[in-house]
Amino acid sequence: MSHSSCSGTALPLGFLCSMSSHSPGDGAAAAGSQVLSWFHLMLMLGSLLDCSQPCSQQEGESTQPWPATEMLSRSKSNISEQKLVNYMTYLNYILEELTGLEYPKIIWITYLLLLLLIPFIMLFAFHIILFGVLYFSSLLLNVYKKKNYLNGDYSSKLWDNGKQMVVCLWDLYGKLWHGYELHGVEKIPEGPALIVYYHGATPLDYLYFIARLCNQKGRLCHSVADHFTFKIPGIKLLLDLFGVMHGGREECVQILKNGHLLGVSPGGVREAFFSDENYNLLWGNRKGFAQVAIDAKVPIVPMFTQNLREGYRTLGKIWSFRWLYEYSRLPVVPLYGGFPVKFRTYIGDPIPYDPNITAAELAEKAKTAIQSLRDRHQKRPGNIIRALLERFDKHQKDY
Repeated sequence: MSHSSCSGTALPLGFLCSMSSHSPGDGAAAAGSQVLSWFHLMLMLGSLLDCSQPCSQQEGESTQPWPATEMLSRSKSNISEQKLVNYMTYLNYILEELTGLEYPKIIWITYLLLLLLIPFIMLFAFHIILFGVLYFSSLLLNVYKKKNYLNGDYSSKLWDNGKQMVVCLWDLYGKLWHGYELHGVEKIPEGPALIVYYHGATPLDYLYFIARLCNQKGRLCHSVADHFTFKIPGIKLLLDLFGVMHGGREECVQILKNGHLLGVSPGGVREAFFSDENYNLLWGNRKGFAQVAIDAKVPIVPMFTQNLREGYRTLGKIWSFRWLYEYSRLPVVPLYGGFPVKFRTYIGDPIPYDPNITAAELAEKAKTAIQSLRDRHQKRPGNIIRALLERFDKHQKDY
């Protein structure tokens, strides 16, 4: 009994090339020949992929099994190798036809393109991962909302399980990717307080802080964010549930008077984009946060995260990005990084409410407190390699 052969795949490569050749002056014939060439090539590829016998097998050949198992194994191995060679041969031919280049040149160009793409991969891989976790959190909450028929009353205990899911997700992310640690959480008062922190290239450490605080203490820290945060599509439920607001002064005061914690970074977007591995605080003359603490009669709690600038950095030193931001106020400064460096967040001693202090004086006290945490726990200028090695060092280091 005979089997169908793969004779279409046994045609020599020279014949394939001859099918696409034509005379320079015969345009119509050339086009028809080119179409016919690709048509035959596709038929041959289909035949190659569908065949179940080696390409050298012709009709009438015996297909009886080998008497010895070892010989059968060798035969199957030779068939697989032959098919692989044919696959690569036809793939090389297709690439040469499409690019007009010879095989070695294609390889070198591929390597060159990969080298050129590495900076872009480093630039955008972090965005993909971060936004992936962000949108997955939002998806979990939306599914939870629909499943439990919940409304917009985010203070309801019916939302607790949904919050806990997201909190555990971010806490796990921080633990796995950055070995996140939180120190000094016992210094946060039981009542309301204003958490003031240094803003890195991303507020990822602050998200880890919120998650860890919820896990350890069962407390939610409300947050003040820049207006462009609310323009990110698809995360409104996540922001609302965790008390993120753009917030004017009166709204912030009311949050604190209701007994909640509130987190704010006076440096904001400017500090995120244009501070660097020296961890300079870029607050300018901002003292509105201090006035909020005075009006609400609450203490200020300073906070700083070690190695924050080694995990994620910006191209803020390039003058064109600085000029564009100052002119448009758009968040156009590229970020890069996502390095799995060690993150340790340190909580400083609270600055108590003092009715006899001015907002400017209180703002300066808060700035000094954060700088003190920075000088104690961060070696400057920061170094990415050192920060990576600290993942393996279980002891806290003071500098």
